[in-house]
Amino acid sequence: MAWGVAQTYIVHSFGFDWYTAGIDGGVSTILLAAVCWLINNNLRYYQPGKGSYINLFFWCVALAAASVAGSRYCLPFINGQTAYFNFLTQSLVIRFFTNFLAIGWMAMISLVWYAQLDHKENEKRKGEAEKLAREAELYNLRQQLQPHFLFNSLNSINALIGFKPDEARKMIHQLSDFLRGTLKKDDQQMVPLTEELAHLQLYLDIEKVRFGHRLVTEISCDKVCGTALLPALLLQPIVENAIKFGLYDTTDEVTISIRGEVEDNYLVIMVQNPYDAKTTRPRTGTGFGLRGVQRRLYLLFARNDLVETYPNDDIFTTVIKVPQANDETRIDH
Repeated sequence: MAWGVAQTYIVHSFGFDWYTAGIDGGVSTILLAAVCWLINNNLRYYQPGKGSYINLFFWCVALAAASVAGSRYCLPFINGQTAYFNFLTQSLVIRFFTNFLAIGWMAMISLVWYAQLDHKENEKRKGEAEKLAREAELYNLRQQLQPHFLFNSLNSINALIGFKPDEARKMIHQLSDFLRGTLKKDDQQMVPLTEELAHLQLYLDIEKVRFGHRLVTEISCDKVCGTALLPALLLQPIVENAIKFGLYDTTDEVTISIRGEVEDNYLVIMVQNPYDAKTTRPRTGTGFGLRGVQRRLYLLFARNDLVETYPNDDIFTTVIKVPQANDETRIDH
């Protein structure tokens, strides 16, 4: 409308009446709007490559010429005066360049607009693909963990059946409760530490059937720590790793300690177990439990510094840090 009003005023300033000027501005603007719609609609479905902008330039030239030609042959039928016809003929070059500039601006705006839309759509598809890949990898980590633990438990049950059938039945019930709870958990679900520890206790009960009085556990966390969130089923592979290094090479009583605290917007969990440096070689991140937990935390928080290990004075310490409280670091439920 602004373009039509401006052109009407310009034509009127050359001495033509408002009716003639209005018809000239209206027809010219309608033709220009039609070719601008055409170039915009074309760029919606076709984005020229780096070497194809010359074709777009020729398209703009052709459309500008078409719009001017339309004005040249339509307007004389509306006003057939010689003075107006001469004015129209003499102004064709100016009309062509002004239309070309308008069409060029429309093409540039359309290019930028649709390029941004395509970029956003590509980023959305990329994000969805990365999310699916992350979920698939988390699921794969879970599938690796379950057979590993199940194999050990079934071996223990098999060993108990012959001389401790009651203990074997008890362990089967405990294993059933543990696996039932495990299957209900989502790998990306965040749960309170108290809930995670309750599920971990089922695992420890199973292990205590295997190891009897040799396995002693100490778990401590305050109320603030208990409400802190962490990924579901995160602690079991760490504790399993501690039991493996702490009990497998000794017949003595072994204490596995689990302590939790909230520090600087992190839930910090420390798991400690004794080990004999002469018979075992705990190496940072080499066990499946440590590698799996570290990889899982990376997939959820995009950080590699959330799992640390310290072998010192015959005590092997694993420290896990889980970001808390702030919406930017907490994953969706």
